[in-house]
Amino acid sequence: MRRLAGSFCALLAALLPAAPAQPGAGHPLGDVGSHEIIAAKPGSILRVWPQVGGSVDNARAYRILYRSAGLNGEPIAVSGAVLFPDGPTPRSKRDVVAWAHPTTGVVEKCAPTLLPDLSGTIAGIDEMLERGFVIAATDYAGLGGEGMHPYLIGVSEARSVLDSVRAARQLPDAAAGSSFAVWGHSQGGHAALFTGEQAAGYAPELQLVGVAAAAPATYLGELFRADRGSIGGNSLTAMVLLSWSKLYDIPLDNVVEPGAMRTFEAVARTCIERITELLRLQEIEAPLQRAFLKVDPTTIEPWRGIMHKNTPGQAPAGAPVLILQGTADDLVRPQITQQFADHLCAGGAVVEMKWLEGVSHSFAGYDGADTAVRWMADRFHGHPAPNGCKR
Repeated sequence: MRRLAGSFCALLAALLPAAPAQPGAGHPLGDVGSHEIIAAKPGSILRVWPQVGGSVDNARAYRILYRSAGLNGEPIAVSGAVLFPDGPTPRSKRDVVAWAHPTTGVVEKCAPTLLPDLSGTIAGIDEMLERGFVIAATDYAGLGGEGMHPYLIGVSEARSVLDSVRAARQLPDAAAGSSFAVWGHSQGGHAALFTGEQAAGYAPELQLVGVAAAAPATYLGELFRADRGSIGGNSLTAMVLLSWSKLYDIPLDNVVEPGAMRTFEAVARTCIERITELLRLQEIEAPLQRAFLKVDPTTIEPWRGIMHKNTPGQAPAGAPVLILQGTADDLVRPQITQQFADHLCAGGAVVEMKWLEGVSHSFAGYDGADTAVRWMADRFHGHPAPNGCKR
């Protein structure tokens, strides 16, 4: 049940003496001041704690707070986790997989690292640890830290992912190298695709070997139109509208019915990480089935423009791409994902598309994890990436 909830949409304390043993009971950022964030370089670790209850038996796991960059390049603090195999530190550097999680919500409390079972939210964790990979798992900006989460804003997701890899390399026991792959599901697939596009320019010292995405959000306008009216579609639309209205100071009264505003806010601020939260969401979302939107935001500005700007595929992919898509997915529609894969191929990318027969959106990450981990391992070993594009 934990894994289904997690996929709906979907150490070093002695070396860093300033870090408390556990996060305080107050704000997630604890005692980190703005001056400390500003002075740090992107990817610098600001605080580190044991990831209590969040690991598997054969791994060491740490929750970290690290410096990243906001929408306008401003210094921000982002939380996340680093997991790696337990045992002696190897002589050679370990390869890194940056895990990009599916939708969990858009407010601070919805960070995966705040859950008692972080490992249950990471698709393929056992396989990755068995192969000796370091896992860098960002919460994304605004989840676990200050401010509104920039939901489905590609540049923000990519910076959070890339700086999590930089942060993992600062943990001596992790022995993380500069070679990495990015692997994500749903929103995380969107984040993975943008990470590929942004990697060379934002973090040139890192070597990206591959981008693996399960049921990725791609053509945002088409996806929101296709999902409109469903429980999942209304919920994700509410999160988008709340997030973007706060980030870009856009009034909501032109798109949300006045009588639906209270329900809209409640839905948009709900986390969707646990079964109990999903059941509550289904209950509180019901009024939106009767009245929600005045107009379709995919057809008017500034919403349409933001969706277009945050649709991946407008820049080079940055590395070979693996796309996994369930044929029974009614949230991220298979035909839209196929359309996106064809677009990447037309742009010259190396793309392998794998269909997961009968798999729904919720299980695409987990059911596709074995394939994704094997594919990433081949990329780390330097094997040529399979290319399913028709030239």
